[in-house]
Amino acid sequence: MPLRLRRLSVQTRLILATAVLSLLGFTGVAAVVDLLVRGRVEQEVFESTQRAATEWIGSMGTADPPPVATSDVNLLQLVDVSGQVVVSSRAAAGRPALSDMWPASDDRIQHGTRCTAAGCVMFTATRPSPQEEELMWGGESHVVYAGMAQPPILGTHRLEWSLAAGVLAATAVVTCLAAFLIRRTLRPVEEMRSRIAEITVTDLGLRVPPPPGRDAIAMLAHTANLTLSRLEAAVEHQRHFSSMVSHELRTPLTGLRARLEEALMYPDTDPRTAIRDALTSVERFQMIIDEMLMLARVRTTSPHRRERFGLGALVREEATSRKAGVLLRVRVHDDPQIFGNRVQLAEVVTNLLVNAERHARTFVEVSVERSGGQAVIAVFDDGGGIAPEDRERVFEPFVRLADGRQLDPAGSGLGLAISRAIAQAHQGSLTVEDSPRGARFVLRLPLAEDGHHPAEVTRARSR
Repeated sequence: MPLRLRRLSVQTRLILATAVLSLLGFTGVAAVVDLLVRGRVEQEVFESTQRAATEWIGSMGTADPPPVATSDVNLLQLVDVSGQVVVSSRAAAGRPALSDMWPASDDRIQHGTRCTAAGCVMFTATRPSPQEEELMWGGESHVVYAGMAQPPILGTHRLEWSLAAGVLAATAVVTCLAAFLIRRTLRPVEEMRSRIAEITVTDLGLRVPPPPGRDAIAMLAHTANLTLSRLEAAVEHQRHFSSMVSHELRTPLTGLRARLEEALMYPDTDPRTAIRDALTSVERFQMIIDEMLMLARVRTTSPHRRERFGLGALVREEATSRKAGVLLRVRVHDDPQIFGNRVQLAEVVTNLLVNAERHARTFVEVSVERSGGQAVIAVFDDGGGIAPEDRERVFEPFVRLADGRQLDPAGSGLGLAISRAIAQAHQGSLTVEDSPRGARFVLRLPLAEDGHHPAEVTRARSR
């Protein structure tokens, strides 16, 4: 596309395209109409001249036929073989032969047009039958010419100019109508643009007005509103996350500051003890920051270094490496194959095992199986369990229930949030489901299809 056209708006380009296509279309129609009209007029003229010639020949009973002529076809001539006019109508009197065209014996009727300085004449040259020639002129050949002045519609470009004016007028009407319809069609887009321009980070509650119907513009408005809703949720989540981060970091920072100020205010304080306490606070700082960075990275990027592996083998490896104070039972009904980041999913399994061991009283049970086209890991403990109203809260960053704070005071409350983010990054889910006693965490992941990555399969099915 030329650079000048690219600089034009979509609306202007659509109007120009409509004008050009209309002009080409109407020009084609005008050309066809011109050919049809000219052909029809020419046909009617030659039919009239042929009929006049035939009637004139039929009226000839002797060698001197009467000068018969119609109102339109007024040029009638009888010409002998030498080219001399034998008899003519009053309008053709004194004129030379209309043409030197001499029809053959096997093609006795021919049409033609002859132009001179005086104008153009359309005529029909008709040769009588041999019987008529024998009867009237003793077998000598004669030709009857019947002609008339060429109609102005054929002799001038009046028809073409009229059609050209009609083409321009029709193109102008269609272009104006198209411009009106295009502006009306694109009006919702302009309304969406102006509404989106009003949206700011501090006020993401506005939505674009969706037009009626389910055309492309309506679907665009629907998609824009969905995107704005996701953006609003993400910003709100970010604000909440930032608030919680500042709150969680304030406590160790306050403790660190207090220990350092105490060491400065009281010279008798053991410096090594103060430094050791400060390092404890710094370590908690580092743990929280590392987990926050991991949570942010998992939420904003897709898992790298994906590979195909068996989920049952991964669970066995992580369970074997644990030195739990409770009985740990692993039941692998199948070894479902998945595509994913082995390190990240191992982190999820470890977090679930650590959480279950922390709350379990006597045992922890882990099961691996296939269910509903998914790989399912269920981690069950016989502890106090989680109330239904808290089953979603435990996955929020820095949220720790009373039992968790009591059993692990130094915890950050980010382990389950990171685990759910990793599960969602793998197109899976992590939830707390009902169990007879204790808590039951269930991790579901899509199975690996042969030769395909799950994300690739999802894209292929959506096409």
